[in-house]
Parts: sequence; C-alpha cells; structure tokens
Amino acid sequence: MPCFNCSDASERAAGLREAAQAVRRGELVVLPTDTVYGVGADAFSPTAVARLLDAKGRGRNMPSPVLVGSPDDLDGLVDDLPEQARQLVDAFWPGGLTLVARHKPSLAWDLGETGGTVALRMPAHPIALDLLNETGPLAVSSANLTGQPSPQDCDAAHMMLGETVAVYLDGGPTPADVPSSIVDITATAPVLLRAGAISAEELRKVAPGLQEG
Repeated sequence: MPCFNCSDASERAAGLREAAQAVRRGELVVLPTDTVYGVGADAFSPTAVARLLDAKGRGRNMPSPVLVGSPDDLDGLVDDLPEQARQLVDAFWPGGLTLVARHKPSLAWDLGETGGTVALRMPAHPIALDLLNETGPLAVSSANLTGQPSPQDCDAAHMMLGETVAVYLDGGPTPADVPSSIVDITATAPVLLRAGAISAEELRKVAPGLQEG
C-alpha cells in the first residue's frame, strides 16, 4: 500500500494517478481534506462502498457522505435543489458545509441506509479536489476506525486502516479537526443538523430561515 508525499510535485502527480486508478478498481484511498483525513471509494460502486464501511467497522445504518469536485456535480446527483441551497453552496463551497439532499432516484449507488438522501460536500483542499476531478464523486468518511479519533495526519490514518487501503496521499497535517456543519435541505426550510466549521450565525446571513434541529 504505497504512501505518496504530496509535498513533492513528482510524488504528488504519481500519487494522484495511482489513487485514481485504485478508485477505478474499486479499492480504497486515503486523502487529506480541509477538516481531517478521509478514506474514499467510488461512490457508484456498491462493492467499494461496502469495503469502506467494513474497513472502518461501520454499519450500513451510518452511510457515507459524498465529496464532489465542483458545484456543477450537484445537477447530476440532486433533483430540484432549493434556491436557498444554491445560495449556501455559492457562499460556502468549497469549505466546511455538508448539505443533506434528496438524490436522484435513478442513481446506481448504495451508500448505506440513506432513506433516499445523500450528504454532499466540496472540500477546500487542493489534493482532494485534484483527485475528485479525476475520479468524479467519492464516498468519503473520516479515515479512522469507528469510535477512534479522526486523523489529522496520514500516519494516524495508516495506523488505523493499514492494508485495507490501497493508496495513501500524504498532504501533511490538516488545517483543523473541526467537522463540517451539516444542513438538511430536504424540507421547506433548511435545518442545521450539526454545528461545525461554519456557525449558525454565518449560515443565517445567507439562509435567514435556517432552523436548528
């Protein structure tokens, strides 16, 4: 399971290439984000997503979020995105905002027991974005064993996940261990499910009708 030092330009290029190939094979990769390190898999491969959940010791009742490389990806994943949701995306993507939306019923994916919804985020990290632009949407969860601290460096992720991961992308320590804020946009008014990197006050500047769940 190779680990690539992405502070070196040639290693970064090789690592991104190897990671994208691993994703296409249905294998797992570890990547840095703007919050913590994540473990990712092809969102459209049920086998790969099941492998991700197994590696973490996580059940289907805790489905994986999905990271995207561009706001434009939303149109292929979500029907009828509310205007307030688009305003939140414009204001806070890329960054620490996760949106829970109803995904298109036609999508051939199985992220776990989602009830027809998906948690979507565009991370503000260049390595993550470069990989996402190569692979398309990835199912990504924090790169830890369930119940253990979320890792802020590649070594901590490696110690927990070991050989269950095909490629590790080491981007150095992540800037923060604060999780993303989660907003549910499946109802008429957006609902803050988890306060995190973006405060309720900041969110209300864009979505004044935000409720707290």
